[in-house]
Amino acid sequence: MTSWGYTLSSEEHGPQDLVANARRAEEVGFDFVSISDHFHPWVTAQGHSPFVWSVIGGIGATTDRIGIGTGVTCPIMRIHPAIIAQASATASLLTSGRFFLGVGSGEALNEHILGDRWPRPAVRLQMREEAVAVIRALWSGDTVDVDGDFYEVENARLFDPPEEQPAIVVSGFGDAAIELAGRIGDGFWGHAGESEAVAAFEAAGGRGPRYAQLNVCWAADEESARRTVHEIWPNSGIPGQLSQDLPTWTHFEQAATLVTREQASASVSCGPDPAPLLAAVKESVAAGYDHIYFHQIGPDQEGFFSFWENEILPALRAG
Repeated sequence: MTSWGYTLSSEEHGPQDLVANARRAEEVGFDFVSISDHFHPWVTAQGHSPFVWSVIGGIGATTDRIGIGTGVTCPIMRIHPAIIAQASATASLLTSGRFFLGVGSGEALNEHILGDRWPRPAVRLQMREEAVAVIRALWSGDTVDVDGDFYEVENARLFDPPEEQPAIVVSGFGDAAIELAGRIGDGFWGHAGESEAVAAFEAAGGRGPRYAQLNVCWAADEESARRTVHEIWPNSGIPGQLSQDLPTWTHFEQAATLVTREQASASVSCGPDPAPLLAAVKESVAAGYDHIYFHQIGPDQEGFFSFWENEILPALRAG
């Protein structure tokens, strides 16, 4: 059975709005929310980037049912994995076990801020594997000592461990990352529509839920939606390794000057017609993803919630 989620875009909304949007997502029938964990937005027009762990506490206090996960946290540089273990354990307790931890290898945009050298991709994968092991060990509630290749932990114990260890959903983009996700993850975070990635995850021994995001910009007309995407989310048109390696929002803005409106919105369902979004859902489900979540780009979240409640969800339930 497919679960439906809503993206809490920390780059586009302040902390109070994120909490309110999570509450609305629960009210209109979403099963889970995925919240991004950034220190910076991609571009200035997005305008926000609150501390995700504080926001999760607010969401836990104002919702009752909906699942809550980070999509995704990078546990390798900006925050030591021992601190991520403590933060995520507390999040699990505050949400009565509704929390799950998504992990990835991050972007220079967020992770270089303390002056650390940005490692090459293969090293970041090694760091992520070791970081996940640290997190799981601390979640046990035992006293932990680690003398690893990347992390040192000394006499550390969580006195408030999670009642049950949260699922760790591991992102995988590229063969090596997908293989790692299959080995260490309780689920997979991939790209919508990529059936080859799901197959590779399973071939590496991967089991559990498979998450994919669909970008959407509901608006009264398609052209205004495309303008919004080009203004607010031009980073969707920036290709390849740039999204991992560009170090500042200013660099992203410079790269975005080369992105046309058509390129920015090429992978976004734009406007009031539900058909393109429903087709994208069908493609992703056919590719093997069973947790599909929707990122409404731009400020009109309430318009999207009405669109979801009145047109998209009934169509999905009807099959």
